Amino acid sequence: MTPNSSRPTRQVRPLPDPERLGPRLVTLDDERGLAVSVYAGHATAVALCVFRDSEETQYALNGPTHGVWHGFVPNIEIGDHYGFRAWGPWQPDKGHRYNPTKLLLDPYGRGISGEVKLSSEIYSHAVGEDLQPAEPLTPSSQNSAGQVPYSVVVDEAYNSSETRPAKPRTPWRDTLIYEAHVRGLTKTLPDVPKDLRGTYAGVAHPATIAHLKSIGVTAIELLPIHANTPEIHLAQRDAINYWGYNTIGFFAPHPQYATQTSRSQGATAILNEVKGMVDLLHQEGIEVLIDVVYNHTAEEGTDGPTYSWRGLDSTTYYTHSDENPGEFHDVTGCGNTLDHGQTRVVQQTLDSLRYWVAEVGVDGFRYDLGVTLARHAGGFDPNHPLLVALRTDPILREVKHIAEPWDLGFAGWRTGQFPIPFAEWNDQFREATRTFWLTDPRNAADSHPGSAVSDLATRLAGSADMFGHGELPGARTPAASVNFVTAHDGFTMADLTTYEYKRNEANGENNQDGTNDNRSWNHGIEGPVSNDGVFMNLSALRHRSIRNMLGTLLFSAGTPMITAGDEIGRSQNGNNNAYCQDELSWLDWQLEPWQEDLLDTVQHITRLRAQYAVLRPDTFFEGQPTSGNDVPDAQWFGADAAELDQDAWQNPDLRTLQMLRGAPPTPHPEPGALLVLHGGLNPQTMRLALPENKHAELVWDSAWATPSKRSHSGEPAAGDFAQGNSNTPVPGIQITAEEELLVDPLSIQLYLVR
Repeated sequence: MTPNSSRPTRQVRPLPDPERLGPRLVTLDDERGLAVSVYAGHATAVALCVFRDSEETQYALNGPTHGVWHGFVPNIEIGDHYGFRAWGPWQPDKGHRYNPTKLLLDPYGRGISGEVKLSSEIYSHAVGEDLQPAEPLTPSSQNSAGQVPYSVVVDEAYNSSETRPAKPRTPWRDTLIYEAHVRGLTKTLPDVPKDLRGTYAGVAHPATIAHLKSIGVTAIELLPIHANTPEIHLAQRDAINYWGYNTIGFFAPHPQYATQTSRSQGATAILNEVKGMVDLLHQEGIEVLIDVVYNHTAEEGTDGPTYSWRGLDSTTYYTHSDENPGEFHDVTGCGNTLDHGQTRVVQQTLDSLRYWVAEVGVDGFRYDLGVTLARHAGGFDPNHPLLVALRTDPILREVKHIAEPWDLGFAGWRTGQFPIPFAEWNDQFREATRTFWLTDPRNAADSHPGSAVSDLATRLAGSADMFGHGELPGARTPAASVNFVTAHDGFTMADLTTYEYKRNEANGENNQDGTNDNRSWNHGIEGPVSNDGVFMNLSALRHRSIRNMLGTLLFSAGTPMITAGDEIGRSQNGNNNAYCQDELSWLDWQLEPWQEDLLDTVQHITRLRAQYAVLRPDTFFEGQPTSGNDVPDAQWFGADAAELDQDAWQNPDLRTLQMLRGAPPTPHPEPGALLVLHGGLNPQTMRLALPENKHAELVWDSAWATPSKRSHSGEPAAGDFAQGNSNTPVPGIQITAEEELLVDPLSIQLYLVR
């Protein structure tokens, strides 16, 4: 088969509603079959190709109707494999690379079967043995069927709303997010049966759910579960894209995360396993958020492979260079950028989102490189049509939306600039927390100055500088700030305390990949050490630093996000870009005693956060008393209990900060809270900043190795660090403002104030 020849002659009936894109099994004129519509705006012909017993049957679709090709094909069955072939101009200099020898996935396909096989056949243009374009650029004559995945007809009858549990609909103020990978979360979890480990079913196993609930998780945010494939450079060295940010289907779940049983039964069983996972999590009150990658596809750069969109209508789906229309314009760093200035691209994204909410049942989305989705010729637009649609669509306006508020394009950092109802990843919270607990103490140990505490205080208070504004006064709340210290990319929390330099050699990129701005601290020795003997003190200090960061995360105003494994001290051996690392990224559930203590700590402080409304403020602080309370909602003090003045905020020597929160207005009386953060290398004598006639009760101290023992750990630190002594506060004792206390170096304390 060669381009612009051998067009199919088998005709099919047109559809009465051709612009309803995608496949669906319907009955038309008493015949059961497949109705299919696909956009290919510049094509001159499109064929539906059905595969049975290795035989391909082509059907000429009708069109174009506003660029849509469509038809009804009778006698198509659940499980049938199919794809498209498209004819049109071969004009690479104008962005057109139509080539009917290439089998194209349905962009709206609900199921996918097979994997990409690295070969010359997957390119629309002729390539050499090194897979680089042959000169001059000419169309390939090789058939790609068998070298690329097939779309699969699925049965969607599972979607009876009467049989599915209600969605939790957890309020933002009560939300605690847990970012996890389907495979890595349960691959070694002992109480999950071996055949379920690393699968959708494993995520919803009672053992997994019990762990999530034990640490207060209300929403699990899964790394991409859309069907994806490794990039060419990874495939060339038999590596994988473990994270999955390389999509080949926005409607189909990734087959490799399903159980072997489901995979053997086909695409419908895989889809049902995903729906079953969602239902089981909903039954336990846990929402399901999915990380979605609508900013680019797996077709890579200008001369990348052809799987779907490039072969259907490259100039519509992708942005191109103004100077050279034949070249992709890339603001994602992945070779291509989907053009959300195009109506059909916006439609595809909205249709995909609605499908995952209405049919699969998920509760929201985290948008990878979210700025890309709201770009047009003038740059980022908070009133972009896609964002307006997300806010007004009757299905999508009811779920959670979280933007990664940056991309690699011009003026790509936009944290705080997305409209309601978006929440956003707050990278400034990450930087401030790491700086206070790791970078500043590291500098102090080397006799270098630290930084002022003003930025940390702003993050503790919900980052009103970024999220306290918008088109409607008060419309956004602290919950719009998704606070995190770590995420899937970057060091784990344990590695932040163990390494000052990335260790990415295993990625095969000469350690050039991954950020160098880690703001980490090895506490004096690079790499892991034993937890006993001469290194016991060093290990203890590292563990305390982990607790400090977790405490800051969970007691700050905003929506906290824990990265899977941080609650048990997971390490990636210093790899801060483990996107292509499978086993290295798994959670290791064989816990050492210190990891069990850390888990106990996380369970304790998440219970505190859930129990006391003062730790989950849903409005920004104003420094004024709330209704029915004579104590301001937030005040700031130093170690001497004196309120901080402007000079103090900019003083790099200030290492002790007290944040007093007045009791919130609730139906029943609740305590206020006092958060004490001491980032100095030596103990600090201090007085608690308590209101008149109030007392405080210590409910958590990061100096405790584990709160279940309810005793001071007495951990000495390395080098010049001093050890706490007898006037360190203990839990259960009422403390007044007159008492002088000694706070341990590098520690957080949380008091309830009554």
